[in-house]
Amino acid sequence: MASLAGLLKQRGFKVTGSDAAAYPPMSDFLAAMSIPVAQPYSEANLKPRPDWVVVGNAISRGNVELEHVLDERIPFRSLPDTLYDFFLRTREPIVVAGTHGKTTTTSMLAWIFQAAGKDPSFLVGGIAENFGSSFALRQGKHFILEGDEYDTAFFDKGPKFLHYFPQTMILTSVEFDHADIFPDLDAVKTAFKRLVNLAPRRGKIIAYDADVNVDECLSKSFTPVERYGFKQGSHWQVTDLKFAGEKTTWSVLREGNTWAEFEFSLAGEYNVLNATAAAGLAAHYGIEAPAIAEALRSFKSVKRRMELKAEIGGVTIIDDFAHHPTAIAATLKALRVRYPGARLWAIFEPRSNTLRRKVLQKELVSSLGLADHVVITSIFKPEAVPENERLTVSSVVNALKRNGSQARELADADAIVAAVTPEFLSGDVVAILSNGGFGGIYEKLPRRLEELRGTRRP
Repeated sequence: MASLAGLLKQRGFKVTGSDAAAYPPMSDFLAAMSIPVAQPYSEANLKPRPDWVVVGNAISRGNVELEHVLDERIPFRSLPDTLYDFFLRTREPIVVAGTHGKTTTTSMLAWIFQAAGKDPSFLVGGIAENFGSSFALRQGKHFILEGDEYDTAFFDKGPKFLHYFPQTMILTSVEFDHADIFPDLDAVKTAFKRLVNLAPRRGKIIAYDADVNVDECLSKSFTPVERYGFKQGSHWQVTDLKFAGEKTTWSVLREGNTWAEFEFSLAGEYNVLNATAAAGLAAHYGIEAPAIAEALRSFKSVKRRMELKAEIGGVTIIDDFAHHPTAIAATLKALRVRYPGARLWAIFEPRSNTLRRKVLQKELVSSLGLADHVVITSIFKPEAVPENERLTVSSVVNALKRNGSQARELADADAIVAAVTPEFLSGDVVAILSNGGFGGIYEKLPRRLEELRGTRRP
């Protein structure tokens, strides 16, 4: 929604917004664009009467502003419909979809296109650090965007990405997620099958090669498909992967032939796969391997994706937008590679609609168990999840302990900061895992660590 607000303002509209509680980095981002965000929701926020209201998918009947919009018959649309009407209809949409890796892969692809002089428009669900923005509206014919499978609006429960009509796409993965709107994995796969069915015959799909769910979703594709990954014989095969300090290098074979040598500063096998997917689709648009390699070398990542927040007294603090057990595991594995021998802490808030439920509890235990020390807070807004579906944090902690992990439950961010910060040792790596504000822990924890160590952040 923040990205769309910026696009609309760049298009020349006067834009305002409302939220229950806005938090960084998007609250800072909106403020920098002089887009006011009223808090909390109120009918007064819709005065004077707007010409058009974009209703986000987090808004349900009963919201005071939505009820006013309906009572007063103020014109309204969803985010995806607005995006298509004002921006995508006259451009070539390139969609990056999948359960994991969408934001980073979209940002990589947009940066490759920009570095190659194609001047693309783009929209992602985070702040792409190379651009300092989550969106751009430019003169090129391509519009690169993150394709989200989450529902569209209170009046349209279908996935957002079905409104984007992609010319080409990347499909990174298909797993069960968004347990609040999808009853099971089959429902998730149906959504992705429908997306695949929207791509034209003259388009292209770049898809991960080691996911049976992806295989199923592509089985009836009318669009040419090229697979990427580590499998022998894949169209874009990753080989010779090496992690060395703060540099990652790998080679890519194209249809079995040496094609490119890549490197960047990001850690983790999953980021190598994301970059290889972006490189494969960029090649479809005529961008040569050396230009792709140069763009990836200068790629800086995305805010809140394994972002280095602070280094204080030898303690490294990482912020990651954890939303699913697979993503948590990928982040912790990448930190193990980037910081070999370090004592690894996972400080986790069950906040996403999936992780507040017990449906993936077993997988959550396995992923958090990759850390040496695990601290879990109470789940975010437990009353929003039926009790019989709700994750039991104590059960997760007990399972971790049975598996030999050092784990505990603490009530909130303040309790974590007070109890855990004195235990940090020089050389520790602390991963804060949440897809929300987490009670301001991103600032509270470094500040307390500074007080204890008598140091200041550079």
